[in-house]
Amino acid sequence: MHCRNALLLLTVFFLTACTLSQLNNPYSGDEGAQSVLYQSFDERPKHLDPAVAYSSNEYAFIAQIYEPPFQYHYLKRPYQLMPLAASKMPEIRYFNAKGEALEKTAKDSDIAFTDYVIELQKGIRYQPHPALARAANNGYQYHNLTAEQIVSLNTLNDFKNTGSRELIADDYVYQIKRLAHPKVQSPIAEIMKNYIVGFDDFSKQVSNQPKNAIKDITMSGVTVINPYQYRVRIKGKYPQFIFWLAMPFFSPMPWEADVFYNQSGLAEKNISLDWFPIGTGAYLLAENNPNRRMVLLKNPNYHVETYPAEGEAEDQQKGLLADAGKQLPFIDKVVYMLEKETIPYWTKFLQGYFDASGIASDSFDQAIQFTGSGGVGLTPSMLEKGIKLQTTVETSISYMGFNMLDATVGGNSEQARKLRQAITIAVDYDEYISIFMNGRGLPAQGFLPPGIFGYDESKQSHNPYLYDWVEGKLQHKPVDVAKQLMVEAGYANGIDPKTKEPLILYFDTGLASIDDRPRSTWYRKQLEKLGIKLVIRATDYNRFQEKIRTGNAQIFTWGWNADYPDPENFFFLLYGGNSKVKYGGENAVNYQNPSFDKLFETMRNMDNSTQRYQIIQQMQEILRHDVPLAFGFHPKRFSLFHSWYKNLKANSMANNELKYLRIDSVARSQKRQEWNQPIFWPLVLGAVLFVLMLIPAIYAYRRYTKEPLQ
Repeated sequence: MHCRNALLLLTVFFLTACTLSQLNNPYSGDEGAQSVLYQSFDERPKHLDPAVAYSSNEYAFIAQIYEPPFQYHYLKRPYQLMPLAASKMPEIRYFNAKGEALEKTAKDSDIAFTDYVIELQKGIRYQPHPALARAANNGYQYHNLTAEQIVSLNTLNDFKNTGSRELIADDYVYQIKRLAHPKVQSPIAEIMKNYIVGFDDFSKQVSNQPKNAIKDITMSGVTVINPYQYRVRIKGKYPQFIFWLAMPFFSPMPWEADVFYNQSGLAEKNISLDWFPIGTGAYLLAENNPNRRMVLLKNPNYHVETYPAEGEAEDQQKGLLADAGKQLPFIDKVVYMLEKETIPYWTKFLQGYFDASGIASDSFDQAIQFTGSGGVGLTPSMLEKGIKLQTTVETSISYMGFNMLDATVGGNSEQARKLRQAITIAVDYDEYISIFMNGRGLPAQGFLPPGIFGYDESKQSHNPYLYDWVEGKLQHKPVDVAKQLMVEAGYANGIDPKTKEPLILYFDTGLASIDDRPRSTWYRKQLEKLGIKLVIRATDYNRFQEKIRTGNAQIFTWGWNADYPDPENFFFLLYGGNSKVKYGGENAVNYQNPSFDKLFETMRNMDNSTQRYQIIQQMQEILRHDVPLAFGFHPKRFSLFHSWYKNLKANSMANNELKYLRIDSVARSQKRQEWNQPIFWPLVLGAVLFVLMLIPAIYAYRRYTKEPLQ
C-alpha cells in the first residue's frame, strides 16, 4: 500500500510539473500589460549629473532622461540635427567687434561674435520629483528639511509627494552657469571658456559661491530673452557649437534641484543629482540599486513627440518606418540587470531573458560565421531562433601613438620619421583585428572614420605609406619594406648605433591585468620583426594617464570616440595648440606641424564644402607622411537582437534611442515558453528508481516487525 501511494504521488507531481514553464526566469513579478525592455549593465555609472557625465555608460541613462535643445535624427544619414526641446533650429546671427550685425555671407575674419537664439516648445514639463513638490503655502515642501526628517530618508522614493512645472529658458541658462562653476568640475569647462562669451569671467566670479547660489548671477554671453527664448553668444565663428547643443551638457536644470540636493545630509544617503536625475525626457530613473538593477519608467509628463516619418531609402523595406507618426515612447519600462560575467549574460540572452546582446570573444564562434567571400553571417543555431545581426563601423579610432617630444621616436627629423614609419608597417593591425577582435574592425587609412565629413569612401583611397593596391585589393606592405626603412633611419637589423645593442623602446599601457597581457605580448613580437626590443610598462589607468600628461610615455595605444560628427572633433587631437604637455590639451602625441596647424585653423570653422573636403585630404596626407601615430583601426560593432525587438538602427551619435524602440511582448512570451520548458523526467526517473530500491528494505522491515519476540 505504501509503495502504491508513493508511486501515485510521483505521478501526480510529474503531471503537475508538465504545466510549469520558465522556472529559470530571473525576473520577479508579472509584466502585465506593460511593455518592458530588458538590458544589462556591468558597473554603475559614476555620474548622472549632465554637467559632469561624459562616458558611454553614463549617457546610456541620462540621454533618456534629459533633453538638450537639439537631437540627431534617428534614421537619417549622414547625421542630421533636428529640434528636441526647441521648437525649431536656432537662429544664427553674426556680429563684428563693434557689435554691429553682419550678413550671413560675411567673411570669417570679420565675425567677432556669433549668437545662437533658441526658442523652446511651450508646455514641456519636468518629471514628477520631490524637488518640485509644493507646500500648502505654495512654497517648496522639501527645500528646508530638518535633521530629524533627513534621518528617516534612505532613497528618493521615501518622499511622499512630488511636483512638476513647465520647462523655461532660464533652466537652460542655469545649466550653462553650472558648467562654469569650478565646484561642479565639468569636463568641458576648459573648452567652453574658449567659446562662450563671459564663461571664464563668470567662473572666476562664482568660485567661492555655493553651487546653488548662482541663479541670480549673470553671465554676459548667455541671456534669457523671454520664458521660451534664450541666447548664447560665442566668440568668432564656430559652426560646430550647434553639435554641443545636442549633448547632455546643455540640457536644462531647474534651480530647485540644486537647492533640494545640496541640503546637508542627503548626499551621505546617496540622495543626489548623481544618483537621481531630474529631466523632461521620455524616461525617469525609478530605481538605482547598483548591486542589483536600475529601472527606467516612462515619464508620465512627457510631451508629444512622434516617430520619424522619413529616413534612408532602405528603411521602409527594413520595417523601420512601420511606426511612422506614432507617439513616443513605445516602451513603458526598462530594466537594467547587473551582469558582470559574459557567459551568464549570453545564456540569458539565448533563453530570451535579454532582448539584445553584444558578442564576447568566447561566444563569437557560436554566433558568427564568415562566408567564403569574406562576408559575415549568423550561424544556423542563431538563425533558428530568429536572432538578427546588426553591424556598423563606429565613429571612433583606436591608434598607437608616438610621443613627438621623445628623443628617439619623436621629432621632425627624417631618421625619426622613418623609424616611426617602419614601426607602423611592422605593427600589422589587420592581424590584430583578426586575432583580438574576431574581425570586428576596419583598418584605418587616415584619422577620420566613416560617417565623418572628409572621409574618402572610394575603394582606391588608402595610406600609400602602409598599403599597396594589388589586383583590386589593399595589401599591407611586407616587413622587408620596414627593414629597409630601419636601415635608412640608421638602425640596420634593429641595432642602436650608440649602444651596438638592439634598440630598446618602451610601450606604455594602462592595460595591466592578466587578460591584457596577450595584447602587450603581441606588440612586443611585432617589433621583434625589426630587431627592436620593446619593453612593456603596464600600470593602472590613472598612472598611465599621468604619464601621458607629463610626456613620460614613449609609445602607447589610445583611442577617441566622436563627440559630434565633424572632422574638427578628430583633427583637434593633433593640433599643436592642444599639445598635452605644453597646453594640457587633448593632443596626447604632442604633435606640432605648422602646415597642418594652419590648415586646421582654416578648416575647423568652415561649412562643409568641396574646398573644406580638399583641405581635409591635405591634412590626411601630412599625417600619413609625418606618422605621429599609427592610425590603427575603426572598431566594428556587432549587435544581436531577438525578432521581437523592433525599430533598431545603429546610430553612433544619438544616445536617446530608447524612445524609438518597441517590444512585441506577446511574441517574446511565446518564445520564452518554447525555449525554457522545464525537463522533469530525469528527476522523476531518479525518484522512481529510489523508490524501487527502497521497496526491498520496506518489505524487510515489515517482516521484521511482524516476527514474534524470542
